[in-house]
Amino acid sequence: MANWELRRRATCLVDSRWFQNIVIVAILVNGVILGLETYETEFWWLDDNWILVEGCFLAFFVTELALKVFARGTAFFRDVWNWFDLVVVGVALIPLTGSFAVLRLVRVLRLLRLVSVVPSLRHIVNALFRSVPGLGTVIALLFVVMYTAAVMGEQLFGEISPDYFGDLGTTLYTLFMLLTTENWPDISDSVIKDAPYAWIFFVSYIVVSAFIVLNLIIGVIVTTMEEEVNAHRWAEDQELELEQHRQVMLRLEQLGEQVAVLSAQLRTLGVAVEEVTVQRADGQDAVRRAKRPLAARRRRARRRHRRRDA
Repeated sequence: MANWELRRRATCLVDSRWFQNIVIVAILVNGVILGLETYETEFWWLDDNWILVEGCFLAFFVTELALKVFARGTAFFRDVWNWFDLVVVGVALIPLTGSFAVLRLVRVLRLLRLVSVVPSLRHIVNALFRSVPGLGTVIALLFVVMYTAAVMGEQLFGEISPDYFGDLGTTLYTLFMLLTTENWPDISDSVIKDAPYAWIFFVSYIVVSAFIVLNLIIGVIVTTMEEEVNAHRWAEDQELELEQHRQVMLRLEQLGEQVAVLSAQLRTLGVAVEEVTVQRADGQDAVRRAKRPLAARRRRARRRHRRRDA
C-alpha cells in the first residue's frame, strides 16, 4: 500500500507543470554552459571545473529519469521519446577518458531533450516522421531528375567546363548547387559562351527541381503537419461527442423512467375511474328500480280514482 502511495506521489510530481519547467530550465542552462565552454580564455573556470558542473547536471537528469521510471513503471518504456532520453543521459554515464573522450560531444544532444519535454515540439517532430513515406517518394523523384540531368550535363558540358561537369559525381554536386540556386550564374557563365543553348538546360532544371519538386516536398510536410494537428483536435472532438452522447443517453434513460412512473399512475387512475363509473351505474340502476314500484302504485291509484268517478 505504501508503494502505491509513493508511486502516486511520484506521478503527481513528474506530471506537474512546475517540475517540467524546472527540467526545461536545466536543459537550457546546460546548453548555455556547453556554449560557454567554447570560450576557453574568457571562461577558463568552466574548463577547470567542468567535471563538477557536468556531475551536477548529470545527477539531476538521472534523478529525473529515475522518478519517471518509478512513477510510470513499464509504461515508461512504451514511449520512444523516453528511450531517446535514456540513450542521451546513459551515454553521459560512460567514463569520458581514453577512447571514449570523443563521447563528450554527445552532451550537446541534451539540448534535443527539449523536443521530448515540450509537447508542441513533439507534435512537429512526429509530423515530420509521419511525412517520411511521402517524402521518400518525392525525394526519389528529385533524385531521378538530378541523375538524368547529371548524365545530360556531363555529356553536353563535360569538355567545356570540366570543373563543374567533368564526371558524374562532380556534375551531381554542381546540380545540387543549382538546386539551392546559389551561384548558379557563375556555373551557367562557365559554359554559356561556348554553348549558347545551355540556358535551356539550366532554366529547365531549376524550374523542375527547385520550383516544382521542392514545393512538392514542402506540400507533403505541410499536409502531414495539418493532419497531425487535426488528429489532436479530432481526438478532442471525439471525446466531447462521446461525453455529449453519454449525457443524452442518461437523459433519455431518466425520461424513460419518468414515463414508466407516469404510465403506472395513469393505469392506477384508470382503474379508480372505472370503479367509480361502475358504482355510479349501480346506484342509478338502484334508483330506477326504486322508482318503478312507486310509479306503478301511482298508476293504480289513478285507475281507482277514475273508476269511482265513473
